[in-house]
Amino acid sequence: METTDRVGAQASAAEGGPQAPSARRTVDGYLLAPFPWYGLDEAFTGPRRLLPVGMGADGTVEHGSIGHGDEPSVHNEPTDGSERFAVVVTVAANPVRRSPDGTGVLEATTVSSAAWLAGVGLLQCTWPGQMDHSLRDDWLEQQTETAWVLADDLDGSAWSTLSLPVDGEPTTFHYRESEFGWVLAGSTGEGVHLGAYGRGMSAYGLGFSMIKDIGAYA
Repeated sequence: METTDRVGAQASAAEGGPQAPSARRTVDGYLLAPFPWYGLDEAFTGPRRLLPVGMGADGTVEHGSIGHGDEPSVHNEPTDGSERFAVVVTVAANPVRRSPDGTGVLEATTVSSAAWLAGVGLLQCTWPGQMDHSLRDDWLEQQTETAWVLADDLDGSAWSTLSLPVDGEPTTFHYRESEFGWVLAGSTGEGVHLGAYGRGMSAYGLGFSMIKDIGAYA
């Protein structure tokens, strides 16, 4: 899935007072989406923020992410538990479709798409210990490919399943852990796939709900 923004890019939404132009543009991108957005349910009472949307080659909004808790920072070693965050990724469920110029088809978005975006998001705030700065780009490229291979095999041994509420309904998610955090992915009945990643917050206690007014983040 080609996008103009990486899901792991960081952007903070103002929580009161005047909003920066870049944050205003972020909200505008969410308002353009023809599908609903999801975040953690009301049981989570901490700070929330919008990350930049991902857009397809034809300019349509394809996915976006809502950050919860601490703003992730790059870690060069396994977390000590002091940082607590979860990011929820909403991906429009699209079938295989024609490209804008009519010369080919665009890849369908599936649960694997959500799993890959969540995996890449976690990688963006990860840095293996003892790695030289100059080698991180190579490591990130390699691990991004590995994240896709894993996402393409959700029934494989790297994944387990757990049931979490989505709008109050039990929903099955694919789930995996690493030394740097956790990743999960599933689907809703509202035409979107959900991914999530985080560390310091247990995935087993999370619940998700549709955001009634994404414009309120402005």
